[in-house]
Amino acid sequence: MTTAEIKQQLLETTEWQPWMTALEQDSRKSVRQLLKSWQKRRAKLDEFHRNHQEKQRFDQFYRQTYQGTVAGTDEAGRGPLAGPLVTAAVVLPEECPELIGLNDSKQLSREQRESFEVLVKKSALGFSVHITPPEIIDELNIYQATRQSMTEAVRSLGIRPAVVLADAMRLDVPMPCEPIVKGDTQSLAIAAASVLAKTERDRLMRSYAAVYPGYGFEQNAGYGTAVHLAALEHQGVTPIHRRTFEPVKSMLENR
Repeated sequence: MTTAEIKQQLLETTEWQPWMTALEQDSRKSVRQLLKSWQKRRAKLDEFHRNHQEKQRFDQFYRQTYQGTVAGTDEAGRGPLAGPLVTAAVVLPEECPELIGLNDSKQLSREQRESFEVLVKKSALGFSVHITPPEIIDELNIYQATRQSMTEAVRSLGIRPAVVLADAMRLDVPMPCEPIVKGDTQSLAIAAASVLAKTERDRLMRSYAAVYPGYGFEQNAGYGTAVHLAALEHQGVTPIHRRTFEPVKSMLENR
């Protein structure tokens, strides 16, 4: 076969085939490189499958323990100087093969997150998103605001789960709640909630970038980057800045 034909066959093949053994000894360097590339893709796919199975097993343990559905909840935006806090809650079915590759939203590209957002909303038994504005964060403090927002997200699911898995947070909800440290890397339901929260918040921050130009909100999502801090110094504090967060608090006091 020509190199182009081999490349096409490898692109169409997901499992090792007997004819591929001969490619290891092929005199053409380009062909051997194509095979190595296929092996790398295959190894990555195997890793995705293993991680997916581990996350599903993690959630399945709680389904069996509490004899019912599992909700995962997570947040986006605890650390930024500007913008809202967004939380989400998700209830997934026991099997979600379409979500293979889903991970902590911070480990995914924007394109991957937005693709998984569509798949999560399509496959979920129930989901909800809750938004907490900056003034409420300042009033409550970020910990209490996160706890309250996660609670509201769970209560708004439209389906009552048997147990809630919350990313490192115990919630005041009318069912058992298990706080899971680094939950978005262990639980598929929490990872799904992480993606919904992150994609929704990023969209909000991109819309704020048009209202308050110069702060780089479309890039930094409200975090304290050099561009953001420089704009704070020269343009001042906007209505969406968190007034209890430093250096915003000190800037307001000094002025």
